[in-house]
Amino acid sequence: MTFLGMRGSAQAILGSTIALAAIAATNDAFAVSLGVQLACATDYYAHCSAYSPDSPQVRSCMRAVGNRLSRRCVNALVAAGEVSAAEVSRRRGISKTAAR
Repeated sequence: MTFLGMRGSAQAILGSTIALAAIAATNDAFAVSLGVQLACATDYYAHCSAYSPDSPQVRSCMRAVGNRLSRRCVNALVAAGEVSAAEVSRRRGISKTAAR
């Protein structure tokens, strides 16, 4: 990839992150930390972008696809108190059992 291609990609990601931050900031009831927004932006676009980032539906969607979320996103959600480490462990145990 050329420098210009990388620069364009970085600008797109930064623009998306800023948009997510601005939207989330408009509704404190559903707002998540900037760290979660940065860590989960790719997961949001991959799984739940059909829903507005500041909606209750996006939280439901992220919970529904929880086993497919990136480790980075899950770690940020745990650190922010959005989900407990016990819940993550429980879900991982279920998914490992289901894979057998």
